[in-house]
Amino acid sequence: MKTKSILAVLLVLLSIKFTQAQNSENLSLEEVVQLALHTSDASKINGSQIDLAKNELTITKNMQYPDLNISGQYRYLTNANVNLQIPLSSSESSDGSTEQASSSPDVNGLLIGSADVSLPIFSGFKLKNSVSASENKLQASVYNAADEQEKLALQAIQMYLNLYKANATIDLVKDNLKSADQRVKDFTNMEENGLLARNDLLKAQLQQANIELSLANAKKNAHILNYNLNALLKLPEDTTINTDVSAITPIAATLPNISQRNDLQALNYQEEALQDQIKIAKGDYYPSLALVGGYIALDLNNALTVTNAMNVGVGLSYNVSSLFKTKAKVKLAESQALEMNYRIDQATSQAKVNAQNALAEYNLALETFEVYEVSEEQAVENYRIVKDKYDNGLSDTNDLLEADVQQLQTRINLAYAKADITQKYYELLSAEGALTNQFSQN
Repeated sequence: MKTKSILAVLLVLLSIKFTQAQNSENLSLEEVVQLALHTSDASKINGSQIDLAKNELTITKNMQYPDLNISGQYRYLTNANVNLQIPLSSSESSDGSTEQASSSPDVNGLLIGSADVSLPIFSGFKLKNSVSASENKLQASVYNAADEQEKLALQAIQMYLNLYKANATIDLVKDNLKSADQRVKDFTNMEENGLLARNDLLKAQLQQANIELSLANAKKNAHILNYNLNALLKLPEDTTINTDVSAITPIAATLPNISQRNDLQALNYQEEALQDQIKIAKGDYYPSLALVGGYIALDLNNALTVTNAMNVGVGLSYNVSSLFKTKAKVKLAESQALEMNYRIDQATSQAKVNAQNALAEYNLALETFEVYEVSEEQAVENYRIVKDKYDNGLSDTNDLLEADVQQLQTRINLAYAKADITQKYYELLSAEGALTNQFSQN
């Protein structure tokens, strides 16, 4: 599924590159989400968080391996007095007597080389628990990143649907403005021929001006939303995104399932990591045991040379103050774990509330769309009737203009309601933690 998603993103990018000169792209909602999940800066940050946790785990695991230190140094000595504790060999003189060799050689240099290795054997299980804590933190990072991807996908959906609403408003207002322009022309001719009061013409012109302002405001909103969506998807700034929303098949009003929520999974792994921290803190009660070994070579110029001085043994260390200090560390770790338990309970309760609210909002969006469908039909029919009455002198200009405004508003409401169904559907999936799964399956 992941491979198919990546291929879809590549096809979208190639399509954008091919038609870049046109500066206009037809992007579906799914394509926008895929671009957001794979090319946006936010998605890259989410991926880097996982890489960071993996590197931290590698560093922790490396603590289990031996430490090998190699060092060497040379020092020039001035006027060094060397007093050897071992008697020097004697030499026989020409008359048969023995003479002691000089006991103070000329020493002017010291050369030392050493290699030390230390392998931890036991440290109160701190290494084992540190690795476990890092593994749990890695899993928490994976789920946190997945949760951020869910939010990113929902953000892209909301921006896309808001742009769809703005574009739909522009189209509807443009159509309405054509009718308003034609009405002003008709009213102008009628007023010039004495068939219409000038006050009625002014009312039509005022409505025409208001529609022009509404169109300008809708274009401004669409421009801002389009620019923001381009920035999110890393598209050229001057790209115009053409939007479309397909009908969403209503789903059954069942009890939302929050077991897939990534944020709750992340909290659970964070709690496991804190339990490991408690064990790590308790590890200070125990001594540390390590296998140690090394090699040293020494050359004291004209006096002493030491080679092949290899050594091996066991190192034991214990911080006596741990008997007093460790108790506070353990209590701190336990308090942090307890706080995390409270946070998990709070987050779980809030997730259930959010899921229930999302389900209610989705059902309301379905009902609203049905109401607006009927309202739009009623408004169109009402305008037709009022127009016939106006043409026959049975209604005034106010009635005609008001019916026209109602017709435009119900059409806008219906377009918004269609987008709201889609948005509330995906918000419900996000509340259940299944939003990105929905797109990875497509």
